Amino acid sequence: MSSILIHSATLVNENRTFIADVYIKNGLIEQIAGTIDRKADKVIDGRGLHLFPGCIDDQVHFREPGLTHKADIFTESRAAVAGGITSFMEMPNTVPNTLTQELLAGKYEIASRTSAANYSFFMGAGNDNLDEVLKTDPKTVCGIKVFMGSSTGNMLVDNEKTLEGIFSQAPILVAVHCEDEATIRENTANFKALYGDKLTAEMHPQIRSAEACYKSSSFAIELAKKHNTRLHILHISSALETHLFENSIPLSEKRITAEACIHHLWFSDKDYDKKGNWIKWNPAIKSGEDREAIFNAVLDGRIDIIATDHAPHTMEEKSQPYIKAPSGGPLVQHALIAMLQFYDQGKISLEKIAEKMAHHPAICFQIEKRGFIREGFWADLVLVDLSRPTEVTRENILSKCGWSPFDGLIFSSSIHTTIVSGRVAYENGKVIENGVGERLMFSR
Repeated sequence: MSSILIHSATLVNENRTFIADVYIKNGLIEQIAGTIDRKADKVIDGRGLHLFPGCIDDQVHFREPGLTHKADIFTESRAAVAGGITSFMEMPNTVPNTLTQELLAGKYEIASRTSAANYSFFMGAGNDNLDEVLKTDPKTVCGIKVFMGSSTGNMLVDNEKTLEGIFSQAPILVAVHCEDEATIRENTANFKALYGDKLTAEMHPQIRSAEACYKSSSFAIELAKKHNTRLHILHISSALETHLFENSIPLSEKRITAEACIHHLWFSDKDYDKKGNWIKWNPAIKSGEDREAIFNAVLDGRIDIIATDHAPHTMEEKSQPYIKAPSGGPLVQHALIAMLQFYDQGKISLEKIAEKMAHHPAICFQIEKRGFIREGFWADLVLVDLSRPTEVTRENILSKCGWSPFDGLIFSSSIHTTIVSGRVAYENGKVIENGVGERLMFSR
């Protein structure tokens, strides 16, 4: 691998912001100092730019195998590095569902050839594959995913005996999608009785309600406490749920952690009028009060991680009537600059963004030598320009689906350069084809 020297960047790392040089060799950060006078194969002028540890996205759906008309690892990993995300963890609701070790290995093989970013894949839990789940290697796989609520891909685990088995025997972190299925079915039936086929996206947060989320999340926490499970609850979407989590102990000691997603921090139910199905996600985007409560929980430490739940569908699929349109949308390319927009508005600090999008995912999942700007760690880095705007247009969207819920928006910041495992993966507005990312490893 070549060497890289970054001169005079403003580092944002471990609750500090300071100007320094960074020297990278053989994929690793070899030196951080005020001034570094060493030859390098590539020199990057970091003056006026902020250097963050690369973002680690713990929840994406890249749709490969089986759903590659929407997205694939090649296209979505390139969108990720264009957005400053250097590592991702991908979900098992592909086709076929990732319910065996053989299918899990197949996804790793694809990524080893095609992913521009570092990668890991969740092992999927179903109602009848506990034996396969228990074979999962804690050192090479990020976690086990359980859908305690149906979403794209029919992987609902609703057998209480199965859930008891997973929570009591899981060898690694269990990540859960929490929505109570019985509540959602009842709400759906009630709305269909009232409105027939004329359901609209504005009804989504009432059908997939805060109560459905709270009932499922609280049940997951009850199971985790009973079995001392390492539990991670994904995409918190309601104010009710934020009260389920603690902020009184260090993240490294927590047994129960939580994640917030960009869309739940950005949009509210007032946006359905204009955005409609384009912001239809599961769990649903809810009220402005819910959004504010989630943001406050991120700031005070009850919610530990900010991620995307990047989940592309084609424009044709999303243009269907509400009841048929699938939930999910693309976000990896604009997640970091969306959070930097909140910084520009005075709502969050740069240090807190680095913490929630890089440091904390690394700590939460016990990722080896990533998530921080430290000597001896992998060089996963992103240089951002806080004074250069980014306009989101259909022409510059890299996700295969070709659209974004941020279409037409002008962000105040931009991604200047992304470095993945010591290689420049994105610069000057283009993804650089000079190798693939590395498989994430875990200190467990």
